[in-house]
Amino acid sequence: MTQKRRTPEDEIGRRARRLKKARESPGPSPLRGLGAFGMIGWSIAVPTVGGAFLGLWLDRTMPQDFPWVLALILGGVTLGGFIAWAWIGRESREEEDGHDD
Repeated sequence: MTQKRRTPEDEIGRRARRLKKARESPGPSPLRGLGAFGMIGWSIAVPTVGGAFLGLWLDRTMPQDFPWVLALILGGVTLGGFIAWAWIGRESREEEDGHDD
């Protein structure tokens, strides 16, 4: 078992390759995480608020034994959760594949 001795030139080359690799793929940006947080928030908030407004309108025009507004808020939260889940899944697949845009 002979161990190869590292020369200073080998060490410099190794560091240069590591720096080049880090420069070519810098990794995730903190702003990207903030953008993802905003996208998830909006994908849940918009269907929820839309359901609330639609529910208020339906409560005024077609009264039922149950409040439309509560049913459609719950539906909006559910729909928004599915949209956010699908968006996160798509983003994580793109990140794994290396197709960052």
